[in-house]
Amino acid sequence: MSELRPEPGAGGGDVPVVDPDVDLSDPAQRAETAGHAKWKVLGAIAAGGALGALARYAVMVIRPAADGAFPWAVLGVNVTGCALIGVLMVLVAERDGKAHPLVRPFLGVGVLGGFTTFSTYAADVAKLLDRQEALTAMTYAAATLVGSLGAVWAAVVATRALLGVRGGERGA
Repeated sequence: MSELRPEPGAGGGDVPVVDPDVDLSDPAQRAETAGHAKWKVLGAIAAGGALGALARYAVMVIRPAADGAFPWAVLGVNVTGCALIGVLMVLVAERDGKAHPLVRPFLGVGVLGGFTTFSTYAADVAKLLDRQEALTAMTYAAATLVGSLGAVWAAVVATRALLGVRGGERGA
């Protein structure tokens, strides 16, 4: 369940805290006061993003889609990336001990964000529609949505089972 806090200047109503990693009421966690620490995070994201994009590029070179063919490589990259995000989130957020503060930015946002390519997926759907291949476009759209969400869910469940962690509990 989300933690509720009063929101200053908004009529005093309670609002859910969206990002559990950042407490904006704590000046030390605010971006504008983060100083050099934010550059470490940005560097980790950039380095990870470059590695992830290179890995995706390698997949696309090894498994190129022929003109007009179903974009299997992009579907595979996105589903695989989502599964790895599910594993990472359990390992980082639900296990005993603290992960290094740059693990999530480097691996999650950087490597896996650079590896997955939902913008290419959207462009592929548009191309298929432009070529009057509506059934293929909708199949691809549905397969990506169901496959990606299913991959996250299955990876979370499997990782929790392997580690003996019950859903949502930290340090269980």
